Amino acid sequence: MSMDSGDANQLQRALAQSIHEHWVLFLIEGIILVVLGLLAIIIPPLATIAVTIFLGWLFLISGIVGLVTTFWARHAPGFWWSLLSAVLAIAAGIVLLGWPVRGAVSLTLLLIVFFIIEGVLSIMYAFEHKKELSGRWGWMLVSGIIDLILAAIIWGGLPGTAEWALGLLVGINMLFGGSAMIAMALHARTADTSTPGTPKTV
Repeated sequence: MSMDSGDANQLQRALAQSIHEHWVLFLIEGIILVVLGLLAIIIPPLATIAVTIFLGWLFLISGIVGLVTTFWARHAPGFWWSLLSAVLAIAAGIVLLGWPVRGAVSLTLLLIVFFIIEGVLSIMYAFEHKKELSGRWGWMLVSGIIDLILAAIIWGGLPGTAEWALGLLVGINMLFGGSAMIAMALHARTADTSTPGTPKTV
């Protein structure tokens, strides 16, 4: 079933209105991701167990924040994509915290799978909602492409990359993802989402 221009405009207004109403939540999530990303870059992985536990908490916290934000803005288009991404992050965190001695290579393979799935979902979401996201869809697209690039870098350098790259690459991923979320939230904060001809309320 094709979508006419009226449906597309209605979907665009619904998405813009939802992001505008919940821009503080998106901003908070973005700030948390940026802070966690910087921590991941600054704190070096001294041992496999330390890296596993550290990354497990990073994924778990970001997934929980993403899950809460997703349900608070559950009427926004793209709900299932956001929900799947958050659930994957939580699942990855639980696995890393529950089995911390599986080794750096196994952890690296898990991260590769996570980055690939997250990257594909981000790219699909960006193209699927290109019109609704307006100028913000490029941030989502770049975030997805970076995820795939990170996955390729880790895979190409195995097993050596497992010794140093895990914390750095996860930090970069969260830093870009958080920056994209902050940019989207700040844009939505000042965006005019009112229907043409409808007076604004003070």
